[in-house]
Amino acid sequence: MKRVKKAIFPIAGLGTRFLPQSKAIPKELLPLGDKPLIHYAVEEAVLSQIEKILFIQRKGQKGAFEYFKRNKALEEILEEENKEKELLVLKEIENLANNVLITAKTQRKPIGIASAIYQARDFAFKEPCAVCFSDDIIDSKVPCLEQLQEIFLTCESPVLALKKVSPDRISSYGIVKVEKIANRFYKIKGTSEKPKLEDAPSNLAIVGRMILTEDVFDFLGKNREMTAKNVSISVALGEMAELGKAIYGYEIEGNWLECGDITSWYKSFVSTISKEKL
Repeated sequence: MKRVKKAIFPIAGLGTRFLPQSKAIPKELLPLGDKPLIHYAVEEAVLSQIEKILFIQRKGQKGAFEYFKRNKALEEILEEENKEKELLVLKEIENLANNVLITAKTQRKPIGIASAIYQARDFAFKEPCAVCFSDDIIDSKVPCLEQLQEIFLTCESPVLALKKVSPDRISSYGIVKVEKIANRFYKIKGTSEKPKLEDAPSNLAIVGRMILTEDVFDFLGKNREMTAKNVSISVALGEMAELGKAIYGYEIEGNWLECGDITSWYKSFVSTISKEKL
């Protein structure tokens, strides 16, 4: 089995939990320390040897795509003003973009993650494909996607990134029912979307990183109600697992910086700034 070389970035969401900020700033461009969220996620993909990225975005949404495009006019102004530090910042973005081919596709109506991912089926084109959510940033020695790559090369089946969460936070996540295979390695038996604590099948939450295979896109194509409603991809994968499809999970190593709502983003921002000042 070859390494995964493609990654889907679903960024078409409206970011309503960030209003009024998201009225002006798309969620994926919110800062985490001195860089926007999308920068960290793309950097992780590049470090994990991803060669092609597809942004699934909504109509008129161009910020993330433009962020990685070279701005020669701005460079010329900075050069004239001898702003070497700022030029180095732009050079870092340019170097990152030069290591991956980034394209974009418009999701006509942001109706859910399963729908967004299914729209990338032609991009995946029968190859395994990673999925990255820019509101989950993983601070780790080994990039999160690289950790999943290593598991995928062994099992050759869909792999979900997992992380243990405290009891008071379980109802905020997609939680998996699992059978433990080895240290940090599980077989997924089902998923539960934001369950009550007493109904949760485990304390393992799904993090916004996964590797999907061709049969996931086939399953979504045969169950189009999932792509016509606001359905999470974790729900579809849970149903596949219950039907006997081999789906695996890996409890990733590293610090999970959550940025899915204002409170978690603010905590992650403060944590990142504090670390950068040390």
